[in-house]
Amino acid sequence: MSERPIRVLVAKPGLDGHDRGAKVIAQALRDAGMEVIYTGLRQTPEQIVEAALQEDVQVIGLSILSGAHLHLFPAVVEGLRARGADDILVLGGGIIPDEDIPELKKAGIAEIFGPGTPTREIVSFIREEVAKRS
Repeated sequence: MSERPIRVLVAKPGLDGHDRGAKVIAQALRDAGMEVIYTGLRQTPEQIVEAALQEDVQVIGLSILSGAHLHLFPAVVEGLRARGADDILVLGGGIIPDEDIPELKKAGIAEIFGPGTPTREIVSFIREEVAKRS
């Protein structure tokens, strides 16, 4: 009997109008055997949390270009905690200044992957972290 595939929700919080990077990541995760749900553009933190719970995901990947990461990413983590789902791994990516990464990690974002990160690194990180939590 095979193990259940890792389920990942890929989401674009805020007002970003571009999702090419999120779609590339979603496809790379699918190619790696993960089940991926992509919520589309302009999602609120509340919508992302609700979708993650409905889809029973183990991982949320947030992608942002707008500069609102310090507000939106922690709001997703807070929403998960409020719903008793703080076991879901939350990752971030997009255009995020290096100086903001420590604050995001302090807020509960497990890792930030910037532009140019090899997709195999993201896949490996997810597999390792999900295995630790199983």
